[in-house]
Amino acid sequence: MPGIVPTVQPVGRPPAERRAAPARAAQPQPVHDSLVCVALPALAVSPASGQLTGHGLDGFYRDGRRVLSHCELRAAGGEPLVVQGRLTGADRARFVGTVRRTGERGPDPEISLERLRCADGTERITFHSSAARPVRLPVEIRLGTDLAELGAVAVGLPGPELRAVVHGSGLRWSGPGVHATVAASPAPEDALASAGLLRWELDLPPGGRRTIELHAGLEHTPGGPAGCPSGGHHHSGGTHIPGQRGGVFAPRARADRPPRPWTSARLECDDHRADALMAGSLDDLYGLVLRDPAAPADAYVAGGFPWRCGPAPAEALWTARMLLPLGTRLAAGTLRALARSQCAAPGVDFGRIPGALRDAGPHAPPSCTGVEATLLFPAVLAEARRWGLPEQETERLMPAAERCLRWLRTAADASGGGRGGYVPDPAPDGPYRCETQAHAHRAALLGADLLDTYGLSDGAELREWAAELRSRFRSDFWAEDRAGGRPAALLTADGRPVPHLGSTAAHLLDTGLLGGGALGPGLLDAAQTDQLARLLGGPAMDSGWGLRGLGARETGYNPFGHRSGAVRVHETAVAAAGLAAAGHERAAGALTRGVLDAAESFGYRLPEMYAGAQRTADGAPVPHPAACRPAAVAAAGAVHLLVALAGVRPDVPAGTVSVRPLGTAPLGAIQLTGLSVAEQPFAVRVSRLGLGMVEAAAEGLQLGS
Repeated sequence: MPGIVPTVQPVGRPPAERRAAPARAAQPQPVHDSLVCVALPALAVSPASGQLTGHGLDGFYRDGRRVLSHCELRAAGGEPLVVQGRLTGADRARFVGTVRRTGERGPDPEISLERLRCADGTERITFHSSAARPVRLPVEIRLGTDLAELGAVAVGLPGPELRAVVHGSGLRWSGPGVHATVAASPAPEDALASAGLLRWELDLPPGGRRTIELHAGLEHTPGGPAGCPSGGHHHSGGTHIPGQRGGVFAPRARADRPPRPWTSARLECDDHRADALMAGSLDDLYGLVLRDPAAPADAYVAGGFPWRCGPAPAEALWTARMLLPLGTRLAAGTLRALARSQCAAPGVDFGRIPGALRDAGPHAPPSCTGVEATLLFPAVLAEARRWGLPEQETERLMPAAERCLRWLRTAADASGGGRGGYVPDPAPDGPYRCETQAHAHRAALLGADLLDTYGLSDGAELREWAAELRSRFRSDFWAEDRAGGRPAALLTADGRPVPHLGSTAAHLLDTGLLGGGALGPGLLDAAQTDQLARLLGGPAMDSGWGLRGLGARETGYNPFGHRSGAVRVHETAVAAAGLAAAGHERAAGALTRGVLDAAESFGYRLPEMYAGAQRTADGAPVPHPAACRPAAVAAAGAVHLLVALAGVRPDVPAGTVSVRPLGTAPLGAIQLTGLSVAEQPFAVRVSRLGLGMVEAAAEGLQLGS
């Protein structure tokens, strides 16, 4: 047929003349359509069929190693027909299928199967017979592994498959410093180590069932390399540049799962999709919780799978900050862990928190997550105190916050290129990013309050510096045009503004408590704030599914660009909260509804980003092939979007809490229970008219409007 067979055949070459295929370059492996079970430091990645074939990221992982790359089931001589594969929780997946046997009559299968797979390395395979007669069912499972590091597998560089040996009731594989084992129950009737096969003959009575259980484990031999949750490789399309280490904590986490470091919050909304998003996001976040090996009682949240399964300081702080309405335990643990990593040696880096570089898109050099984390630290501490972090805990963390603030002033005073007073990122000579100045401004004002509270010096100097920053920023960073102007994304080292409009500008609206409270004057004046709100709410920035990383009309826009057009849930959440605080509730509501609509398409498990293509009436958000999913800042951003609808603004040291919900009630009536203010339960209800009412609060808190 025309179009099927080429009309001109290629000229053949003798075998000696044929060139060897070039080695395939490392490239990110997609996970957007995989079922990912997470309970760090354990993971299980499966296709919808449930058959682990060793392709891509398929497998069981622990401590950053692939324990199993193959787990292929055959029954009655063939592969089961899988009719459903889905997650039943952040750490669990369920696959349902049928088995056809030779000689069966009619269209109805008589044998069904269920595979329940958990992140911890366990799998239960249950066969159920609906046949009228007893059935003998031959079953075999092919197992294999390469014991490769997660970071290598994630960029398409798996290792060679290892040879197994029979071990107990299963198989064992050995690599440098580690052993992987699989134990089966009941014990197989036959084991062929050379092929990695375990075999059973199962007798199924009419209406009966039989179950095979597998447990995959990893053993580190004495003197072997310690496991690394992140694998040491990081994807530049997410947060880190390949080859950069993403952590400042020790890489190994204890295997036992910590308790949830937040309250059992619950949302009931007229739009029931919001309830599912809240529950799913908290479930995802718990799968990413790790213990700090230096102090196992301190928990923090890893960045996301697969690129940041280890610690990511800025993302850990953003997550803790966005979850403050659910208690201060996560914030306290994260701050304590980061304080232990802080640079204490004299010099220009004194007080700085280490962090990796991350790609910043086509118009800017890479930025430094350590700069962002250093500026976030005092802000998160101050806001946690307002939500109810105990005074003794705040005092304990104050020395680290002081060091962060000292680094801020040193970096601003020493910035080169004639731009003294701005905070550079990542090098001392710039560039000077708009979001970095927003983080620095917030840190200075909140940090000054902390210093004054505890009778420490420099509070007045920080406020004076912040006032000078506002004055310079409103002229240096504002690019006038006929449409009303826009903020520059950054200033170059020589002071030239780069006027591209992107989602990082949303941080200019975030000047206070993420709950919606106003800290004071922002970096922009009132007219500039209103203009920015119009730009963020316009079609060039709002894709209909959330805020684009770069405006659709900007040079270099790419709907799949991780910093040049894709929708990032975290920055959309920051924008929605900032717009609401600035009085632009309709724009805030539109962003909130867009993210909720997108969440429905993703099964209420939001990736860190998705394509920024314009929404159409019959369309759906397009997954980004290299996005983390689950991702901490996306899940925390979703929780924040929903909780922020109530506008809870606490000041526990002053003994007050107010509720200022969005008057537009974009999702209808909502009820939030299980929040925490002053370490006591807090509940609030918002009517369809946007009227808020506190239903539970700590005794002694004065309620305001």
